[in-house]
Amino acid sequence: MKKPLLLVGVALALTTAAASAAKPQPTPDEQLQTALAGRVAGKPTSCINLASVTSTRIIDGKAILYRVGGRLYLNEPRSGAPSLRDDDILVTNTIGSQLCSIDTVRLVDRASQFPRGFVSLGDFVPYTLPAKDTLR
Repeated sequence: MKKPLLLVGVALALTTAAASAAKPQPTPDEQLQTALAGRVAGKPTSCINLASVTSTRIIDGKAILYRVGGRLYLNEPRSGAPSLRDDDILVTNTIGSQLCSIDTVRLVDRASQFPRGFVSLGDFVPYTLPAKDTLR
């Protein structure tokens, strides 16, 4: 009785894996649109305070999102963006406490720990949620 249950379990796991692999992955533009949904772009800035960054997210081949509190900063690198992969480790070397558009970020492969290249940052565009209308 245990063998048929084991075979059913293995078959179910393989079917589930095949179904999830068949699901189309969102494009980088779709990922970015989802991440910024409901947010409003502000005036670009050349630097952000690195100590205030609480998380980063890489959009494959396109951009890096930096979270500072409730605000997201979109950085579309001036060069090297096609090299970005969502599983890269970002290594920043800055002088001072600011991450600026003149800085470069090294990309390190998470599995092998080998350097993969670098990106030259662009301006940081802040995206915030609109203020709720409290007068209603």
